[in-house]
Amino acid sequence: MNATTQENGWPGVRPEVVAEVVSGLSARLQKRLDGAAAKLAQRPLSREGDEWRVEVDEEALLVLHAPGGVIADPASVRCGCLLAPACVHRAAAVTLCPLAEAIEGGAESSDADADADAPRVDAPRAEGPETPSAPEPVLRPEPAALTPSELAAARHLHRAACALLAAGVSGAGAVSQAELLRAAHRARLAGLYRPAAAAVTVVTRVRAARSGAPDHRLVDLVSGLRELLGLTVALSTPVDASGAPEPTPLGELRGSARQAYAEEGGLRLYGLFAEPVLTATHAGAVSWAVDAGGRLSTVAEVTPHGDAATAAPLAVGAGNRTVRLGDAALSHREFSRAGLAVQGATRSAGGRLGAGASVRAVRAAGADWTAEPVDGLWSEPPGAQVARALAAQELPYESRPAGSDLLFLDVTLLGAAPTAPGGAAQLLARVAGSDLVIALLPGHEHPDLAFRANLALLATAHGLRLRLIGRLERADRPQLRLLAIGTPPDGSDQPGPVRLALAADRAGRANLGLERLQAADLQAPAPRADHPVGPLPELPTTPPDGPPVHVLARRVAQAVTTGRSALAPSAATAAADRSLLRVAGLSTAAQLLDGLRAAAADHRRDVFGRVVPDDHDAFATAWLAAAVYTEALATALCSAAWAADGTATDRTRQPARV
Repeated sequence: MNATTQENGWPGVRPEVVAEVVSGLSARLQKRLDGAAAKLAQRPLSREGDEWRVEVDEEALLVLHAPGGVIADPASVRCGCLLAPACVHRAAAVTLCPLAEAIEGGAESSDADADADAPRVDAPRAEGPETPSAPEPVLRPEPAALTPSELAAARHLHRAACALLAAGVSGAGAVSQAELLRAAHRARLAGLYRPAAAAVTVVTRVRAARSGAPDHRLVDLVSGLRELLGLTVALSTPVDASGAPEPTPLGELRGSARQAYAEEGGLRLYGLFAEPVLTATHAGAVSWAVDAGGRLSTVAEVTPHGDAATAAPLAVGAGNRTVRLGDAALSHREFSRAGLAVQGATRSAGGRLGAGASVRAVRAAGADWTAEPVDGLWSEPPGAQVARALAAQELPYESRPAGSDLLFLDVTLLGAAPTAPGGAAQLLARVAGSDLVIALLPGHEHPDLAFRANLALLATAHGLRLRLIGRLERADRPQLRLLAIGTPPDGSDQPGPVRLALAADRAGRANLGLERLQAADLQAPAPRADHPVGPLPELPTTPPDGPPVHVLARRVAQAVTTGRSALAPSAATAAADRSLLRVAGLSTAAQLLDGLRAAAADHRRDVFGRVVPDDHDAFATAWLAAAVYTEALATALCSAAWAADGTATDRTRQPARV
């Protein structure tokens, strides 16, 4: 690109680059870093080829050299001011850039020169972390215990995570973030890939929270911090064999640097649906397919993005890009309704299909959702599907089977109604063959994706019978994030007030994140004597309130947003929370909340009465205990809510292991 073009987005930057540049600042400049970043964000940004340019002032020009859109070397950030390279402008620039990980052999690279069975980095899924892991050059046997360097790296990462939690989002500025990234880089070099990736994810979500990004969700940030602290505690704490629960294997705690692909030979794949992938750093699409044995697999087309304003259109447009599997010449949307015959297939433990040079794939016929082997996905009872999804949440992300969090249900739409007193209206549906009523949510909240518009149209189709695919939303009431819909079995023989009438080329199904439904797609059938159209089904009454889990969950989230200092309410507030929890029978929650408040207020002071800084370890330990308990209780309530149709999940919930 020779012409200079104006862009809103900054290039991506490797986490270790941020850590090194920020650590090069003096203490005085580090205090000014957040303000300098805010000012630099207001300056015009231009791009010419692989260089981004910012005019800091009339005399200083900031140049960011980012081949492929990613800054991989601190020397690639150059400033013309007199204080460079130890100037605040370079540090402010890398602070504004979105974090990016190394993706050797990843979504953007060609597989023409890759070995068929060589492991490749898995692209991020819609529900997964924002950053994939870097590949590992050599696979080594797992040692039985942590080496001194690994233990030191784990403890460094733990201290940095504790400090960030104590500061909260409001106090976790660029310096705190850079320290956590520095600890993450040290952990990665020591072979602790899973906690390193968790730390980068936490920083990414902290940045989204501080900038007010539309994709920020506090629950995701709480979850990320819980995972990071849980990993560092498990790695840095000696194992007590005297009656303690069996520890998590070290290999699972360390994680792996690359996705291992196993040879599958020949596969006959039937396209199921496709969905957009949109995170803080990546955009694209992923197609889901089922093989003859009923196993789910994915093919992703996900690339980094540097501009949040154009990320959603990139994700939607990726649905029209060719599936990267052999010589298949069909797009992700087409594959969701067609099939593939694959030779030399490779597949990761998480269901990702490899695209090595020896993989061969040709287009084949697809299968209706009501025909085998696809129809078998809907044969599992809803309660068993929920139990499977909740069990998979305890596994490391890279080890979860493909589609473990997906539910396959036949439902009848009931229309929009509040699901809680004073709550917003949600689209409700009754699961076929039971009295279970669930709330349907958009698959992704971004307004530029088609999910929300499609859900609004479906809310007008009272009585519409559907076969759907959704992602379980863990809540104390049954909720599902709707991803795709199709015609139910025997729909022509059991007409409702409205029926799904899609064009013939759509094979009776719709990808709700990539395709917009039209009013013409929902038609009222002509009445028949043998199956007259009856009255609309009545909306269910609002269910009663559940246990006050929110009391503890709110304090856990409050600590993340405003830091340790926020957990110092009046004695009356603490007594009211304690009483509310104990009356509901949640005495353990009351004890954990009291312990969290006590740890937050436990400041040592010197002889002059001044607060002595500590490592925040006791506070982080109390917070982690409360967060893990909240997680376990929320999972148990979700399981109980879905068992309301009489199909118990047979799941005795224990506190989740890391």
